[in-house]
Amino acid sequence: MRIVAVDVELVDVPAQPIYSWRQGLPGSEGASVGAWIAIRTDAGIDGFGFCHRGVIFQDIVERRLRNELIGADPLDRELLWHRLWELDRIEYFPVYIAGVIDVALWDVAGKAARMPVHQLIGSYRDSIPAYASTATFGSIEEYLDVADQCLEAGFSAIKLHAWGDARKDARLSEALREHVGDEVPLMYDGSGGFDLLDAIYLGNALDAAGYLWYEEPMREYSVSAYRQLGERVDIPLLVGEVSPGAHMNTGDYVATGVAAAVRTGATLRGGITGSLRIAHLADSYLLRAEVHGGGLPNTHLCMAIGSNTFYESLIYSNPVVRPAEVGADGLVRAIDRPGIGWDFDSATAPSTSFVNASR
Repeated sequence: MRIVAVDVELVDVPAQPIYSWRQGLPGSEGASVGAWIAIRTDAGIDGFGFCHRGVIFQDIVERRLRNELIGADPLDRELLWHRLWELDRIEYFPVYIAGVIDVALWDVAGKAARMPVHQLIGSYRDSIPAYASTATFGSIEEYLDVADQCLEAGFSAIKLHAWGDARKDARLSEALREHVGDEVPLMYDGSGGFDLLDAIYLGNALDAAGYLWYEEPMREYSVSAYRQLGERVDIPLLVGEVSPGAHMNTGDYVATGVAAAVRTGATLRGGITGSLRIAHLADSYLLRAEVHGGGLPNTHLCMAIGSNTFYESLIYSNPVVRPAEVGADGLVRAIDRPGIGWDFDSATAPSTSFVNASR
């Protein structure tokens, strides 16, 4: 089997519902342009991947990647993953680029095998609990209201994205723990908002409140800063979400001893191939590899990575709307369609109605 064409289709992405992130970060976006990639083969099997930054993605495919892919065997995912890594050296692609290509190649492979991708990898489970991953809300009282709605909707755990103010966030984390009790797993994600001093302060407050993990309190470029943080707080650190380098960068975090768990996921960690590298590395040190973000590719990873414990489900509205992939029991179930399972016919062009399924 050989790749005979690589097509990129730009699609309009509707404006997102209005929500906020921490101070210093923009919230929801207006209407934008995304892109589907179609990797077409001489066997009549097409593989698809989606990118939310469509114009940038199209440019890189046309200038750097199309000629590299045409003529290759799409089942040579390891070789093509390494080739993308080599080409990255020319201009340092945005961290999400390789993942989009890799997902499309796994889509081809699953369809060729007539198996869902998680089965092709080797399934570990057929369902997993989802946690409610909040956007940033306006007050402690609103967060507590949102938490009640999430628990009523079936979610078994809650992760805070808060304001990015160490003192205010500490008060919020304490109030949420008191409100939901000791049995509900709680997590905190700082979205890279703190320096070391504030990260230490908040980490100690989260530990006192019994939070399960402390995620990306500082930007992840400095492994040394994280080592210092790990020496000063007891709360488990979940690291390696957005730093470039896939398993190589994650390996540096593991080597410092600071990682209680590591992040993986199709969007930012090199697609499914890169994510599995991280998961296997984590296994070697008895660390969890928690999948970052939702969507179909990450659903397959959640079903295949044994050390992953949750599916991340974004909650951005009040009143809370439970995403369609999360059941009333709070579980996300395995995909049973061949390949990634995109909800359209390969013979037709993807439409904007399927954009959200790719997240």
